[in-house]
Amino acid sequence: MAFLNGLVLAFHIVKVAGLVINHRAFPTLGAGHRAPGRPRTSILVPARDEAARLPNCLPGLLGQPAEEILVLDDASTDGTADAVAAISDPRLRLLPGSPKPAGWIGKNWACHQLARAASGDLLVFCDADVLLRPGALDAVWAEIRRQRADVFSVFPRQRTASLGERLLVPLIDENLLAFLPHGLLDAPVPSAAAANGQLLAFHRRAYEQVGGHKAVAGHIVEDLALARRSRRLGLKLGLALGGDMVSTRMYEGYRCAVRGLGKSLRAAHGGSDLILAASAAWNVIAYTVPWLHWRRGRAWRVAAVLGLTERFLVNAKTGRRAYGELALVPVTAPAALPVYALALRRTARWKGRRYP
Repeated sequence: MAFLNGLVLAFHIVKVAGLVINHRAFPTLGAGHRAPGRPRTSILVPARDEAARLPNCLPGLLGQPAEEILVLDDASTDGTADAVAAISDPRLRLLPGSPKPAGWIGKNWACHQLARAASGDLLVFCDADVLLRPGALDAVWAEIRRQRADVFSVFPRQRTASLGERLLVPLIDENLLAFLPHGLLDAPVPSAAAANGQLLAFHRRAYEQVGGHKAVAGHIVEDLALARRSRRLGLKLGLALGGDMVSTRMYEGYRCAVRGLGKSLRAAHGGSDLILAASAAWNVIAYTVPWLHWRRGRAWRVAAVLGLTERFLVNAKTGRRAYGELALVPVTAPAALPVYALALRRTARWKGRRYP
């Protein structure tokens, strides 16, 4: 038991160290961040059954100085096309998607079609659940210039409205900020690769060099696959947090969060059942067991408090300031078990499509 306690304590110390480093090092987009020389820019939105989200998303996109905004209707069964048609702006164009070929993930096929139709030299792929404030595109371009990035992505500030979302969604930022010190993007470490498809920007030459979304056609976690491929090809990756400029509400409620996270968790764990099971067990041991063993020694109490410290640091860095979520830390790992169970099934359904 002492050995296990030591492992848990060491794990939390490493995570806290990573979060402290990134608290200073990880860039955050800010208002007024501008840089000259932005090339012709295309904002590209893959949209499948997004009629409820596009009316909130599109005004923010149209508030950016992009030369064109293309929305691809990916075989939607709701009023996605009508939501786009309801807005009159010469820069906004609706594209009807072609049928998805075998071997393609739906979003990748949609992004591939968007890139082919775009006229810009800077391609900014943006999901329909992402909200951009005025100045966001300028801030993105300024950060691309500052980081000298060929491929650049933003992790939006996560907006959560339900208890279930607050349990699971912050884990995305926590894993990023704890385990990827931003400085590693400049180091010769091939595994130091990350990207976020919610807002993912390419210089066109870099997109073509990578092979575009065609090169990752069958990857359900396409953003990570593109990041790793870019790194292997010697392209420079850039990352930033969205801060006040870029935000999203990814999932509406606990069930939706479980389905959404579950469809990509297997790929994030290398497709291994063993690694998935070990990860699920370890998170329970690291975050829930210390509270159950609170009276069994000071080291367990320190581990428990460090778990709270991690969530505090994540919320402070991302600007969410939802510090009441600290009370959820002891039960977050058990609440995530259905996500692992879904990933272990090897198939998932999302927006009417089945994914292996």
